Amino acid sequence: MKKDIEIPKVEGVYIAVVHEYNSIYKTEDWNAYIINDKDVDLDMVIIVSEGYSETKKTATFRKRIDTLPAKSYAKIELMQEALFSLNNSFKVSFFAGNQMFDKTYIFRKNTINLKALQPLPLLDAKGVLVK
Repeated sequence: MKKDIEIPKVEGVYIAVVHEYNSIYKTEDWNAYIINDKDVDLDMVIIVSEGYSETKKTATFRKRIDTLPAKSYAKIELMQEALFSLNNSFKVSFFAGNQMFDKTYIFRKNTINLKALQPLPLLDAKGVLVK
């Protein structure tokens, strides 16, 4: 039964961690975003994130987005710099049309840093991107 379920490859949907200024608290923050660079809306987006290593594991964070319009993005969560020494996993499931998609994005430990910043699709910012 399980072998009969086909989940297609995810393309055009990314997770980015962005270094940006918070004007309210006057701090430089790291925020995780989901980017929909597809030409279709994403429905019932579920994101489950956690950090882990061989000896440590963070609490699991869950986020639901009812609809993420085509060519748009949404903030997922604020990330503490202490998490960057861990692997950070974002499991993303969504519907596009009548088809379900699922993908796990992993930021390996110490890959989120100022030296790794690059221009991001759709966002007018620089960050670390996982495709």
